[in-house]
Amino acid sequence: MGEEQQREERWRTEAYPMKGGDGMDSYANNSSYQRGGVDAAKKVIIEAVGEKLDVKSIVSSNIFRIADLGCSVGPNTFFAVESIINAVQSKWQYDQYQGGVLHDLDHHVCPEFQVFFNDHSSNDFNTLFTSLPPDRQYFAAGVAGSFYCRLFPSASLHFVHSSYAINWLSQVPKPIIDKSSAAWNKGKIHYSNSKDVVVEAYEVQYSEDMECFLHARAQEVVFGGLIALVIAGRPNGMPHSQNPQNITFELMGSCLMDMAKKGKVSEEKVDSFNIPMYLMSPQELEAAVDRNGYFRIERLEDLPNVLQLGGRPKSEVISSHWRAIMHGMMEVHFGRDVVIILDELLELFRKKLEEDLSLMDSISDTLYTFFALLKRQAME
Repeated sequence: MGEEQQREERWRTEAYPMKGGDGMDSYANNSSYQRGGVDAAKKVIIEAVGEKLDVKSIVSSNIFRIADLGCSVGPNTFFAVESIINAVQSKWQYDQYQGGVLHDLDHHVCPEFQVFFNDHSSNDFNTLFTSLPPDRQYFAAGVAGSFYCRLFPSASLHFVHSSYAINWLSQVPKPIIDKSSAAWNKGKIHYSNSKDVVVEAYEVQYSEDMECFLHARAQEVVFGGLIALVIAGRPNGMPHSQNPQNITFELMGSCLMDMAKKGKVSEEKVDSFNIPMYLMSPQELEAAVDRNGYFRIERLEDLPNVLQLGGRPKSEVISSHWRAIMHGMMEVHFGRDVVIILDELLELFRKKLEEDLSLMDSISDTLYTFFALLKRQAME
């Protein structure tokens, strides 16, 4: 089997879309934390485009192509795309009119923009496209498929954006759902506070996925093109067990086990349920980029943590956030009774948060997000 075939086998992915629609429990109405990250990255993206993007040299057909990978259903993807386009337009105008003089009479018109919204085929693209901004400055297209594989023609993209997406693995690591494996993760739903061998299985899956992600993007992004990543992760040096988001999963797992002990859900189902999310550190991302060799990290910095409560209790906002995120994966695993299970699970989760205010504040106030800007290099 050749190298490309091996990659294809590796990125056969599982799909757990966010809760679609525009209802009260939808991701569209329960993604204020992600919106905070997108807003925080806006200033950094504007600066990065101004400093690192040579629009004229990388655009050959007067079309500037942007892809948002893991776009979900909006509206956060629309805010991110708008920021990128505004930044590119400003950079174009600055380059063309330096000192108030038009420098290139033949290329003074800003390129047109084409935006590709990508997510798994099970994503709610209907809601995404019915909610597109009517006054948008771009031509929109949907691209279904996993971003751990090739999605676009060679050297066709000028700017790639992905927000709160590459922390999701392509699949649950196989050893942790194998009862005969030393990494069998019985009684837990994540690697936080699990055996070292479980953590290692997640680390291996993350490493393989990032190899596939960067390999695919290296073929799709033009020389000089940029990749902007907003990543839910953990600070350098922080043990996995101390990461607030991992503590959230541990608490969620304890609630599921409480339900299993009461016979509300199958204990066997809980034992085989694991969340395919890995919280990387900036150092781990740097190592993955170095191994790939086709990109250079231009910026790497922490983003402020902003949780918008909208007048709602903090415990309610946090539990609603996780309902929108976990609905898809729990429906696949637990079946059509998922709504009943989620109702009880998240009520238990909310009560445990309210019983331990310091824990709730830790989970909500110290979640870690960082920004990375990668530039495609011309290889010698």
